[in-house]
Amino acid sequence: MPFRKINSRMIEAVIAPGQRLFSQRGAMLAYRGDVSFTPNMQGGQGGITSMIGRRVAGEATPLMTVEGNGTVLFGHGGHHVQVIELAGDTLYVEADRLLAFDGTLQQGTMFMGSQGGVMGMVRGQVTGQGLFTTTLKGHGSVAVMAHGGVIEVPITPQRPVHVDPQAYVAHHGDVRNKLSTALGWRDMVGRGSGEAFQLELSGSGAVYVQASEEKL
Repeated sequence: MPFRKINSRMIEAVIAPGQRLFSQRGAMLAYRGDVSFTPNMQGGQGGITSMIGRRVAGEATPLMTVEGNGTVLFGHGGHHVQVIELAGDTLYVEADRLLAFDGTLQQGTMFMGSQGGVMGMVRGQVTGQGLFTTTLKGHGSVAVMAHGGVIEVPITPQRPVHVDPQAYVAHHGDVRNKLSTALGWRDMVGRGSGEAFQLELSGSGAVYVQASEEKL
């Protein structure tokens, strides 16, 4: 179920009988046709077990199940929207950045410490993302939100990518990440304060970076 971008802050989704998608509650701007919106308490396709860790940590983001026959316009808070197409791989993204996603995608929750060990947990605290992140896997479309627009940066085994943790939005593919200190790095190219950190992503895939260090 591909999304069509209306402008940088709005997308349109076509809903057909037998299909469904999930969206963040409050993200529906307008719709045409016979479309229903139902609060979803089970965390999407992954079921209730996929949200246990996030709910324990108080990091759950409420979703709506969208079904019927018609078209729906989505947007939220005036944030920029980026549409990501998945072709069987896994997208790692914070739940509060999800605007809408295809109902065929399998949703899960990953403990931050599983990528990068203790440093993965530190990354969650530094970026304000908490100890868990959301995963979406399969074939389908995902619309994510960001400040100031988003750029997709390829990651290859020969060319890892270093990202300011505050500008990180999401990544997909066979990618490993770790948080490392970089003395003076934020003083030179960042606008933050305090200890300098950068997120290093290596492997094969892509990372999405927003043009801002502001959180949603």
